[in-house]
Amino acid sequence: MFRKSIKKMAPYLPGEQPRPGQRLIKLNTNENPYPPSPRVSRAIAKAIMGSALRLHPAPRADEFVDSAARLYSIPRSMILAGTGSDELLAMLFRATLGSGDTVAYAVPTYSLYDTLALVQEARILHFPIGTDFELPLDALADARANLTIVCSPNSPSGTLVSRRKLAALAKRLGSRLLVIDEAYVDFADENALSLVRRHRNVVVLRTLSKSYSLAGMRLGLCFAHPKIIEQLGKVKDSYNLSRLAIAAGAAALDDNNWMLRNVEQIKRTRAAATRRLLKMGFAVPPSSANFVLARMPGRDLGPVAAGLRKGDVLVRHFRTWPDAIRISIGTPAEMAALFEVLAPLAAALMASRSNGRARS
Repeated sequence: MFRKSIKKMAPYLPGEQPRPGQRLIKLNTNENPYPPSPRVSRAIAKAIMGSALRLHPAPRADEFVDSAARLYSIPRSMILAGTGSDELLAMLFRATLGSGDTVAYAVPTYSLYDTLALVQEARILHFPIGTDFELPLDALADARANLTIVCSPNSPSGTLVSRRKLAALAKRLGSRLLVIDEAYVDFADENALSLVRRHRNVVVLRTLSKSYSLAGMRLGLCFAHPKIIEQLGKVKDSYNLSRLAIAAGAAALDDNNWMLRNVEQIKRTRAAATRRLLKMGFAVPPSSANFVLARMPGRDLGPVAAGLRKGDVLVRHFRTWPDAIRISIGTPAEMAALFEVLAPLAAALMASRSNGRARS
């Protein structure tokens, strides 16, 4: 009934989602702790009036794309809308990779890339990120893969790759496609969107899930040369965005200042959380996202994540990076609750590490 490759592959595992009625502090899937613009709810209410919902939505999500074109000063012909950047990633993998084709990216990174590659039976080229979290630029360029992906800011590290380095990589890749996944870039100090005008092989992906507080609406944007957008349109579902999503996305982009104010609050809380984690003994790389990575090199932080879960706080622990936990930035009150549970867990871990050194 199913292809052998599908039967053998492991599925992508999202972070834990609380069941109805559970009272948990949810800092594991990088949602925005603040609500979206009030314009969004008004736009949704207007979209459901009358008989609109019995009609198909615009195939190209025109209202949403028009708002994006105005905000980013990018022609409509260079924009494609999707149900989150995840669908846009799936389109890119579907359009560019067949059995045996190669896809390259630095790891650890967003694990959905592996899932999408395995669906296509593509060959995955992993290149480890250095201990300083620098992008392995030379290795990615020399791999000459059919598709190269850079997640910037990266998840789970939160580290940013400079626009200058991404431009250099795009140039070295020549006609080979470079996808820059900027899901978290609104929390950073620079972005790579301008590269789509200067390099015909560059694709930039954005999502409204994080900075615009619309994770539940599933909205994403792809920016690229018109010929790339044209080819991706061939593998797009006919009506991939609902009328409600289109209206919500347009309203959110049209009230960009609301998003910017929320982002500034999150950045202040991120800075305070980083300082506190460093004082507790964690190593924390500089984050340009709405989360931080807290590490204790050489120590398995799985028990810390489990201890936080027992205290009704959800964070993300990755088997592929056991000495780290990823903590989404919540409200100041949510972060205070996190640290109340985390403090004794971290102290116990530091004490056991000190005792281990003393015995050695």
